[in-house]
Amino acid sequence: MQKSQADRTLRILLAVSFIAFMWVIKDSFEERIVNVGDKAPNFSITTEKGRTVSVSDFGGKVLVLNFWATWCPPCIQEIPSLHQFAATMKDKGVVVLAVSVDKNEKAYKTFLARARPAFETARDPDANISSDYGTFKWPETYVIDKNGKVVQKLIANQDWMDPQLVNGIKALL
Repeated sequence: MQKSQADRTLRILLAVSFIAFMWVIKDSFEERIVNVGDKAPNFSITTEKGRTVSVSDFGGKVLVLNFWATWCPPCIQEIPSLHQFAATMKDKGVVVLAVSVDKNEKAYKTFLARARPAFETARDPDANISSDYGTFKWPETYVIDKNGKVVQKLIANQDWMDPQLVNGIKALL
């Protein structure tokens, strides 16, 4: 009688352990996608100016986090208006950080030398940060409020000087 009780307890423990193990496995393979309302995943990256930054470094400011690449035509089309937006909004409490997924450092640096953007840029060739956000289309931009919460997610190139977009971001200040 005691042996069957011990067997039953062992089977239950094995079943619970198996279920827990499967849940952990499933969770590790599940793609993470950050959506509006989510807390922005933190990261650390060194910008072209040699400054190490993270989401938490922008507390008190609105962060426009843009993922892009030099080989992405819509990304390149977006850069001039993003440049103008960054220049217009920098004194108002908005920071633009553009994270490139370019593997080719020379192409990236050549583009930056030519475009001279008015915003911080950094290169993440392994796309670790964009993966943490669930980004797989470029350009993709996250507007993160002063508290580190994603308040807008924009997939595709934008006209950053569109009054509706500008006013929406100004409303966060």
